[in-house]
Parts: sequence; structure tokens; C-alpha cells
Amino acid sequence: MTVANPITNGVRARCPKCGEGPLFTNGLSLRDACPKCGLDYGFADSGDGPAVFVIMILGALTLGGALFLEFRYDPPVWVHVVVWGMFIPIVAFGLLRVLKGLLINLQFANRAEEGRFDKH
Repeated sequence: MTVANPITNGVRARCPKCGEGPLFTNGLSLRDACPKCGLDYGFADSGDGPAVFVIMILGALTLGGALFLEFRYDPPVWVHVVVWGMFIPIVAFGLLRVLKGLLINLQFANRAEEGRFDKH
């Protein structure tokens, strides 16, 4: 039984098969298998994909926000350090969790696997 919407399961960080079991144990550590349906997560290899997306999204948000803050309010440097020093790790963690779950669910839904050469 495959769940119809891998995007919803990915954003919620749920099992791609049953949609109920959690993908992660603590934070970003992938479980070995789903505690609900027993699906082995050995197939899951999101690689560097989520990190690349997070870098691009977070870089745009941070740069835009820092420029806005600087030119609109002209704060002292310590304000930037505090604001962006808290914003970046919190948003990075949240985005990594969502994007890693999304890519694993899409990998399962599309039966994606490592590329292989044909042996003719």
C-alpha cells in the first residue's frame, strides 16, 4: 500500500508507506525502520540534496532580511549578530528536516535508486 501524497508525508516527516510512523528519531537522525508498518528505511539516501536547497533558500532569506534591516532601521552591528545568529540555525534545522523528509518520500514514491549502466 503506497500513500497517495508523498509531499504531505515528507513535510510532516512521516513514513512514505503508511504515512503514520516517524522518519526521524531525534532531529535529523533517520530511523532504521518504521515503527508502525516495518518499512526498512535502508533505501533512503537523500544525500546532499536537502543541504543544497537549504543553503540557497536560507541564503536568500538571510541576505534579503539583513539588507532590509540595515537600510530600513540602520541598527548597530550587534543587532545583526543576535538576529541572524538565532535565525540561521533555527530555520536551517527546520528546513533540513522538512526537505530531507520530502526527498526521502519522493524517492520512495518514484522508486528512485542509484543509476546503473546497462550490461549489453
